[in-house]
Amino acid sequence: MKIAIIGAGFTGLSAAYQLSKQGHKVTIFEKDPGPGGLAIGFQEKAWDWTFEKHYHHWFTNDKFILGLAKEIGHKVLIKRPNSSIYVDGSIFKFDSPQEVLRFPKLSLSERIRMAAVVGAIRYNPLWKPLEKINASTFLPKAMGEKAYKMIWEPQFINKFGKSANDVSLAWLWARIAKRTPSLAYPEGGFLAFANHLVKAIEEKGGKVVFNAEIIEVKDDKQVTITYTSKNKKRSESFDKSIFTLSSFLFLKMAPQLPESYKKKFQRLKNLGATNLVLRLKQPFLKNNTYWLSICDTLAPVMVIAEHTNFMDKKHYNNEHLVYLGNYYETDNPRYLMTKEEKLKLFDPFLKKINPNYKKYLIGTELFQAPFAQPVIPTNYSKMIPAMKTPLKHVYLANMQQVYPWDRGTNYAVELGQKVAALIQGENS
Repeated sequence: MKIAIIGAGFTGLSAAYQLSKQGHKVTIFEKDPGPGGLAIGFQEKAWDWTFEKHYHHWFTNDKFILGLAKEIGHKVLIKRPNSSIYVDGSIFKFDSPQEVLRFPKLSLSERIRMAAVVGAIRYNPLWKPLEKINASTFLPKAMGEKAYKMIWEPQFINKFGKSANDVSLAWLWARIAKRTPSLAYPEGGFLAFANHLVKAIEEKGGKVVFNAEIIEVKDDKQVTITYTSKNKKRSESFDKSIFTLSSFLFLKMAPQLPESYKKKFQRLKNLGATNLVLRLKQPFLKNNTYWLSICDTLAPVMVIAEHTNFMDKKHYNNEHLVYLGNYYETDNPRYLMTKEEKLKLFDPFLKKINPNYKKYLIGTELFQAPFAQPVIPTNYSKMIPAMKTPLKHVYLANMQQVYPWDRGTNYAVELGQKVAALIQGENS
């Protein structure tokens, strides 16, 4: 079959790789100049490796993407970086049961109670009953008001904003259950890995068209993809098509979709991601912390991730690279800020952690993505769009379908494999 895939993120790349292996003629259309989707990277002249525009890593139990890396022969590095939390103006290591039980801001009984609840959620093998439970209602009752207000509620508010009280306990289960102390990272960066995967697809007869922006997806006896490339409008017909971009864009680009179908998507919410990257001559976090969760609702930053406390700074010309991450609704004024405005907003808070960081500042970069984080309310499984759509030859595969898991390249690869298997099975 001749198959079009819209989007060269890891869902599209994974599906293309599987379908190409099965002998199908696959073409990927990608509006960016390179592959990777939300994991796309960039590279300064003096750097050996690429660097992601939005923070990324793998857990050591991410079997789908680690298996894919092994299959195409891409080396993966595994390290155990430090993870901490920022509470009441101080940083506390918080990445093991021992560290949790040593946390000095709670009494021993409060720590034990919180740890027991987190452990019960983590090791619960059944996520389905948890999706009926509202996290903001359950957690303070279960682990205690003080622990919840101090550590967990600020993180929910900083991440989900106005939707913080709508989130299902199944979302938290997925975040906790998958977490591993050690993390993995592809040698050379995610862009290097994505480029390796593109090469593997091309070796099997597939094709990737970059700088190609989709205008319309039209379904008839075949599916016709209309797009712009090199300032020219083009159309091409295929037997099948997989749309891997956001559901919002799918509804916009496929006008044949019935109104009843479109209405099902009205309850689905996405938040935009913004990352202000600091390039420094010295470390920002002095205790070698890679991941710092900010447990302060007044702070202008949700998370600080110092990438070079995870991967060696030698790959980036000895620069120290720090993400200052947030999620916002895309009409939020903070989402719309320039990098200069963001740094001005963040600066007083950053100086509480490192008063002298500006002395070592080489420069900043700002990256944004409008459809980065699905909001997962209770009973979300009833809202998930199916991969098969009302358009006979068009399939949908995007982040809103990886549930119960949260967004991530591992689940993108799994989803790509699932939609490829669905198409192959229908063609058998």
